[in-house]
Amino acid sequence: MTRATPLWLLVGLQGGISAASLVVEIVAGRMLAPHVGMSLYTWTAVIAVVLAGFSAGHWWGGRLAEKDAAPALAWTGGAILAAALTTAGAVLILPVAAGPVLTAVTDPVWGITALTMVVFFLPSFFAGVPAPVLAQIAIDTQDRSGRALGAMFASGAVGAIAGVLLAGFVFIGWLGSALTLVVVTVLYIASGLLFFWLARSRLFGIAVLAGAAAAGMAGLALAAPAQCQEETRYFCLRVDDLSADPNSPVHLMVIDHLAHGISARDLPEVQFTVHGAMLDTLTRMRAPREDFSTYVIGGGSFSVPRSLMAQGAGPMTVAEIDPEVTALAAAEFWFDPESAEIWHEDARRALLVRPEARFDIVIGDAFTDVVVPVHLVTREFFELVAARMTPEGSFLMTVIDYEDRLGSLGSIVLTLREVFPVVEVWTQAAQPAPGSRMVFAVVAGSTPTPVDQFSASAPDLMTFGALGDGFVHAAGRCARHDPDR
Repeated sequence: MTRATPLWLLVGLQGGISAASLVVEIVAGRMLAPHVGMSLYTWTAVIAVVLAGFSAGHWWGGRLAEKDAAPALAWTGGAILAAALTTAGAVLILPVAAGPVLTAVTDPVWGITALTMVVFFLPSFFAGVPAPVLAQIAIDTQDRSGRALGAMFASGAVGAIAGVLLAGFVFIGWLGSALTLVVVTVLYIASGLLFFWLARSRLFGIAVLAGAAAAGMAGLALAAPAQCQEETRYFCLRVDDLSADPNSPVHLMVIDHLAHGISARDLPEVQFTVHGAMLDTLTRMRAPREDFSTYVIGGGSFSVPRSLMAQGAGPMTVAEIDPEVTALAAAEFWFDPESAEIWHEDARRALLVRPEARFDIVIGDAFTDVVVPVHLVTREFFELVAARMTPEGSFLMTVIDYEDRLGSLGSIVLTLREVFPVVEVWTQAAQPAPGSRMVFAVVAGSTPTPVDQFSASAPDLMTFGALGDGFVHAAGRCARHDPDR
């Protein structure tokens, strides 16, 4: 039987399963984002758990490879059908497990790792089983065993590359996470049944029933409530209705797991978030003229641009990397795309390729999870911003940090002070809870803000103040002592 198995079929099976398993790895990061964000911790956990699953699967596959070819293929077929079942089941398990796991494991790093382990270890484990079995059969049944083994390793690597590229560039943006995993499930079912057929196993009928069960699980996955209202190449997007009165709608935009903006249809000038209230008010206070020009980095719900335009601001330009975010803002957040110039590209590149652009106000409001993208907090970027500002212009940016650390805030302030003569840090004038997350507005320019305190609605009236130099210097020392924060 195994002598009749051509090498091309073994190579194809190895490449296809390897591609499918890497698709699952990439999709795992996207599926976890609505629960734990898309951070370095998320991807570290995904890569570690998937590699652990592959390693354990390879170990078990190596033990199966010691059997005769027919039973080894049958066992491998069972493993791949189990991979199909657990892959489809991941769509159903994740929303159920997320709450209890993250509640039980309060440390964010270990919580993300534990949730990833619960949902994605088994699909990776079962997908790792075939490689040693197929390699052993290729060696045993081919005259040139060395070339056969090389072909098997190469097919696994090429399949992995193809899986990563297809998942990241095609499947997730085109099909969405759930349907992508269903496609993987179907491939696993077909592969599992093929293994049983190659083994000429008397259990083929049971394998068909197992495949049908996996297909049923895939159907349930497709019928499950979607975690994302819109799933794009960049984000998982959702709109929540916060309206107290259906005749006066108020909407919240959630990107991955973070609330990015709230807008009211009938009150465009009112901010509903702390960062929005600070950016809106500080922009108007520091504007050098009534018809000031503004460049906003990160559109989100477009709440701040919409508010500034409603209050008479001049030319507005917004860099929003994801066109689907802009479309959602227009459809659900009452933003008129014709009221501003929208650049659907990376904000830094947009400034680089437009050396003639000049703005009175530049607002940085882009985030990956709760972190500003690293290429938007470098000295080189701040120098680029300064070069694109008018002489009396100002740069404002939102920064999120924690009361008991402030290393990220301090690092950003230190870097800004290498470029701008005046750097201020604003936040809500209230005593924060120990260890709580804090929202800051960092202001940089050539002149100080004319006041050191102001009140604004967010939507309730709040007071905001500029932190003293002593506090800012202390944050800078935190950054020096702990540069990774």
